[in-house]
Amino acid sequence: MRRKSFDRLISVIGLLLTAILIVAGGLLTWAHNFVGDQVHDQLAAQQIYFPPKGSDATKGDEFAPMRQYAGQQLTTGEQAETYADHFIRVHLNEIAGGKTYAQLSSAAQKDPTDTKLAGQVETMFKGETLRGLLLNAYAFGKMGSIAGIAAIAAFVGAAIMLVLSALGLWHAGRVKESDTVFAGHRATAPPAEA
Repeated sequence: MRRKSFDRLISVIGLLLTAILIVAGGLLTWAHNFVGDQVHDQLAAQQIYFPPKGSDATKGDEFAPMRQYAGQQLTTGEQAETYADHFIRVHLNEIAGGKTYAQLSSAAQKDPTDTKLAGQVETMFKGETLRGLLLNAYAFGKMGSIAGIAAIAAFVGAAIMLVLSALGLWHAGRVKESDTVFAGHRATAPPAEA
């Protein structure tokens, strides 16, 4: 194959990959922004606030991660994860003695006259539901962050491919028409011995 044709072919493939990476980067950027906006808007609508600095609600080592957000409104996935795991879960464990909603519900079904247990079941259901929703917001926020990182990687890859393609086209213009690539060697018979 002629070197000039080979360089042009590889450069065109590189330009196609550049276009694909730019489109992928654009879509990933859109996903990052969309997820971030949705997580923020949905959490902000709930009007959840972290306890203020020095609050009795966050005294104790189990609440230490909460203190960094003291008094702030919960609007990010990271905040949602902190609130779910270091506030709601701690209180639910205190209410139920470490038992899950499913365990308490089974016990309440066996003893439907126990009003204290029925109240715990109701509280656990509400608390676990809110905790699950907050952890879903955290998961979506994390996916949005990953999409943002992937978008940057796609744009960097596109820039590298563009430079390499341009260099390939530049090289194609500098090689001789007669230059070849992958020409291979023809096998020749060894000289006959006399």
